[in-house]
Amino acid sequence: MLDTLLPILIAASLALAVIGAWRRVRLWRQGRSAPVDLLKGLAAMPRRYLVDLHHVVARDKVMSNTHVATAGGFVAAAVLMVLVHGLGLAQGVLGWALLAASATMFAGSCFVARRRRNPPARLSKGPWMRLPKSLMAFSLSIFAITLPAVGLLPEDFGSWILALALCTVLVWGLGEMVFGMTWGGPMKHAFAGALHLAFHRRAERFSTKGGEGNRSTGLKALNLDDRDAPLGVETPSDFTWNQLLGFDACVQCGRCEAVCPAFAAGQPLNPKKLIQDMVVGMAGGSDAHYAGSPYPGKPVGEHEGSADGPIVAREGKALVDADTLWSCTTCRACVEECPMMIEHVDAIVDMRRFLTLEHGNTPNKGAEVLDNLIATDNPGGFDPGARMHWAADLELPLMRDLQQAEVLLWLGDGAYDMRNQRTLRSLVKVLRAADVDFAVLGDEERDSGDVARRLGDEATFQSLAKRNIATLSKYRFKRIVTCDPHSFHVLGNEYGELGGDYEVRHHSTFIAELYDAGRLHFKPWKGGSVTYHDPCYLGRYNGEFEAPRNVLRALGIEVAEMERSGFRSRCCGGGGGAPITDIPGKQRIPDMRMGDVRETGAELVAVGCPQCTAMLEGVVDASAEVRDIAELVADALIAAPASTGERSQTQEAQAAEVL
Repeated sequence: MLDTLLPILIAASLALAVIGAWRRVRLWRQGRSAPVDLLKGLAAMPRRYLVDLHHVVARDKVMSNTHVATAGGFVAAAVLMVLVHGLGLAQGVLGWALLAASATMFAGSCFVARRRRNPPARLSKGPWMRLPKSLMAFSLSIFAITLPAVGLLPEDFGSWILALALCTVLVWGLGEMVFGMTWGGPMKHAFAGALHLAFHRRAERFSTKGGEGNRSTGLKALNLDDRDAPLGVETPSDFTWNQLLGFDACVQCGRCEAVCPAFAAGQPLNPKKLIQDMVVGMAGGSDAHYAGSPYPGKPVGEHEGSADGPIVAREGKALVDADTLWSCTTCRACVEECPMMIEHVDAIVDMRRFLTLEHGNTPNKGAEVLDNLIATDNPGGFDPGARMHWAADLELPLMRDLQQAEVLLWLGDGAYDMRNQRTLRSLVKVLRAADVDFAVLGDEERDSGDVARRLGDEATFQSLAKRNIATLSKYRFKRIVTCDPHSFHVLGNEYGELGGDYEVRHHSTFIAELYDAGRLHFKPWKGGSVTYHDPCYLGRYNGEFEAPRNVLRALGIEVAEMERSGFRSRCCGGGGGAPITDIPGKQRIPDMRMGDVRETGAELVAVGCPQCTAMLEGVVDASAEVRDIAELVADALIAAPASTGERSQTQEAQAAEVL
């Protein structure tokens, strides 16, 4: 009886899965076109799954092993099931391989069941709670019906009642594993996720044969010359089709939720819920069936939409409230943690672009800041001619006078801030101590455009960027050095698309290179304990974690690391225009970060970003002093030891490499 029923069940489930897959593809294809290489993407998918995706999953060793056993067992069992029971090819090793695959899958499902017994708050519940039972039903039924096929049980073992029972359990398992994979069940992430890896909008994020991928964190430019192109994203169908595919790949694990600073602060943002709302909009409906954590302060069931309806409505129900989008600090913690490699920040900025460019709906001081950028080329609205007033006594060399220099020192808009001027003066002292040939643009420098772009004003960003590029093109220099990670990121990663390709160094990296080349000498550190705060735009955005620590070690400082440091560093709350839009929550993000500092017992927190400095120094009753790395280095400078004589040829070669 099984010989008759099994091929029918397998063929029916596969046919329904194909129909569901076509239906799912049609939902994704509602989005705008996006260039992808179909064959190259499909060929790269196995490596991207086994290497890049599992590199993220492996941060949790238990779940990594669970996923390997469960997912690997399922894929192998599904393929072998078709061969053994669908096509009757049980001879040889195929039947035994199917037994091994289904047993491996069952072992993995036991760990899934254990995790779901008392799941962490970040995991979505609802249909996901039945997943362990479905995994077990599929693996056990496949194992049981394969035993006679390999001769471990008589072929006529049992009665028709047992056969029907086994088929019933198999139908349950097939329904969830195969049918649900394309019709919207918990296993949907397996089908959508595999294709998402193949057709990812940032293919450069993935490793390549013989090398590694890059971080690919620069926002993609809008084509402002194309009058038919949408200015940002108004409806779900305004996303590209592979962005919609990426949203559909979400496994609702909540890793993004667990690291989101806005969610932790009680602001109305949960990146997992946001992605699920985009899925709801793509398919049409409401969020009433969402079974995870809501946006803080916003109950589930209040949002609904459709593929061609507005994501943010001016009145009535919509998919997302505007303050959800403006809560994001663009820190990319969600993207860094996502095992499906979904690009949350890209989506948020795309939606912000529409609100800003089409409606002018930038909250609180957003509109004022953007007006200032247009009128004065800086967000504070200061007189452009006052950019160099802080350095009147320093006699800084100007590019317009020299025409060329080894290093162009990019000041950033911290030049208008009295606190950051101390950092800039310290950096100038360090450069001069190392005898660096540098110059500044002076009054010719404009805002890099970072704030405008993150607030969604792509037009102002491109205007600022193109004018800066035109200015820079007049002069010759080897590299740009800046103490602002936001300018560092924009100049190095986002100007290239507009024609400006530069080698850019953060000042901590450059100082580390100067020290390694023997051009800086420090007196021993005699201060108290120190911790280091990783700026998001230096660390997660650009992968620079070691250079600042190397500088601190060169000063004789043993860093007391915070629990959340490195790629998991907590945001200070200063990025993405968040201090400007100022969406209220239950607590402030910088207060939480200074709480992390307090737990280390450190007396001083070293930083490498003017925005981090401003946010952390703004904490009331802070337990630690906040100082930029350049300030610490400047205070520790001593002249080169006279007894060393001339530098060795090796040191000269190292210095030449730096400059």
